[in-house]
Amino acid sequence: MQDYRRLQVWNKAHNLVLTIYRKSRDFPREEQYGLVSQLRRSAISIPSNIAEGCGRKGDAEFGRFLSFAMGSASELEYQCHLAQDLGYWQSDLDYEHISQEIMEIKRMLSALISRIEMDRQAS
Repeated sequence: MQDYRRLQVWNKAHNLVLTIYRKSRDFPREEQYGLVSQLRRSAISIPSNIAEGCGRKGDAEFGRFLSFAMGSASELEYQCHLAQDLGYWQSDLDYEHISQEIMEIKRMLSALISRIEMDRQAS
């Protein structure tokens, strides 16, 4: 068991959640229970799964929850793309920044998953 707050990927994912909450406040009111809810749920799922995986026993469980986080990041990536196509972001820079953050988190998750798998095979 490890402290998830020490993981750089968790910190990046947590900051992304804060960004998604701030930036989605200005979406149309009719999206409050639609796209806004989905964006926030997907974003929250990323650091939540990382944290839950850290609390589980063994690397296999940790790796499984990192995979869940990766799935949530991909889901969020699409939802952000949809919001862009619908013209909901305040600026193209908002979308570009968020998109880059998601890609970085996905790269970090992928590297961590690979490291865990290599460590497990070496054992």
